[in-house]
Amino acid sequence: KGVISGLDVSGIILGIVVREYASLSHLHKQYFGFPGEILMRMLKLIILPLIISSMITGVAALDSEVSGKIGLRAVIYYFSTTIIAVILGIILVMTIKPGVSQEAEHIDRTGTTPNVTTVDTLLDLLRNMFPENLVQACFQQVRLLTISNITKDYKIIGSYSDGINVLGLIVFCVAFGLVIGKMGAKGRILLEFFDALNEATMKLVQIIMCYMPVGILFLIAAKIIEVEDWEIFRKMGLYMVTVLSGLAIHATICLPLIFFIIVRKNPFTFTLGMAQALVTALMISSSSATLPVTFRCAEENNRIDKRITRFVLPVGATINMDGTALYEAVAAIFIAQLNDFNLDVGQIVTISITATVASIGAAGVPNAGLVTMVIVLTAVGLPASDVTLIVAVDWLLDRFRTMINVLGDAYGAGIVQKLSKRELERMDLISDVDVANPFALEATLDDEECEKKSYVNGGFAVDKTDAISFTETSQF
Repeated sequence: KGVISGLDVSGIILGIVVREYASLSHLHKQYFGFPGEILMRMLKLIILPLIISSMITGVAALDSEVSGKIGLRAVIYYFSTTIIAVILGIILVMTIKPGVSQEAEHIDRTGTTPNVTTVDTLLDLLRNMFPENLVQACFQQVRLLTISNITKDYKIIGSYSDGINVLGLIVFCVAFGLVIGKMGAKGRILLEFFDALNEATMKLVQIIMCYMPVGILFLIAAKIIEVEDWEIFRKMGLYMVTVLSGLAIHATICLPLIFFIIVRKNPFTFTLGMAQALVTALMISSSSATLPVTFRCAEENNRIDKRITRFVLPVGATINMDGTALYEAVAAIFIAQLNDFNLDVGQIVTISITATVASIGAAGVPNAGLVTMVIVLTAVGLPASDVTLIVAVDWLLDRFRTMINVLGDAYGAGIVQKLSKRELERMDLISDVDVANPFALEATLDDEECEKKSYVNGGFAVDKTDAISFTETSQF
């Protein structure tokens, strides 16, 4: 933890020194940030095998009833914390009023407005859940374009954008894992293959961790060097304070309080265990790319059951976006204040609901919140083009809200494990040795006594009352 904080400070100092005393061209800035780019590429490289192997083994290790209960608990937690984050953001922005003291014309616009509509975006979410080509889903996701001709007759044109369709892969892996779990002995080979793949992937993650200090150092320094307009932070200061205050309150009060009430353990000790994942999320601004580090911190530092992490964390990285939801609610009301647009109670409720739904649809990649931000603005009649007002500072806020998203995922895994304690203990009792379940407790067989296995509930349970001979030709 001391090394991580030291890297933050060292990276900031390095960035300031290079910025002040070395005049780097755009090309040299890219060269300078190359070690950080390598870290990003390595983390993104590991996402696909990690999600596929962890989801399939995680779901297959649980019977359908248990996995259904765990999934329901996780979803309830995700929705609850997201709604709390939205309400917190709305209270803060209505209290601080960051947009009242200035006007939209005084703020420089950056970038272009994403061309999206609310209905099409929500339909895209459903389309991505069911990819038509599994191989294509590994590197592309659906992004439909809505255009209009001269007669204003709107037409939808199908297209794909680069990026892993994580949602589609998760839906497939959950279904595939459930099927393997039901196959019992026949599914053993497949389950062992994916479990071995998962273990090999985590070994690769350990290797990447060795390079991470260098990568993080240059990621921080390179970003400081790239920033050209520091004046925008003064103009948007109150808005940034509102968002960051909301994220800080959610991360230090709301989430820890929920964790403490349910788990009855020190939430800040838990947070320290996730420190490396949080710093990684802060640097690379992608909850999906942070997944390898999140897995390692949750399982090794906080001792969360692998059956929980492999099922809950990938889903959380895709749909649990507390930080994004809070940011979108604050940004929408901030833009309304800039335009001197008075929001009634109904419109504030609409922003709450839309921000919650839109955050779930936001991909776990950098700047995904800007696309869903257009949905929130359109829902209450605000000009979608005003999203360009917040682009200039979005890169910084995006990093902090991604960190909160990852923290929320980790707390969720701890809470779901506590709520699912009985089911997990029952599974351990009925399957001390379970060849179809790589997470079950293994029993040792000695020369004096061998244990009889019987086929129960999709796996091999142990009957310790009888002893049978064990030969190499035995099917057991």
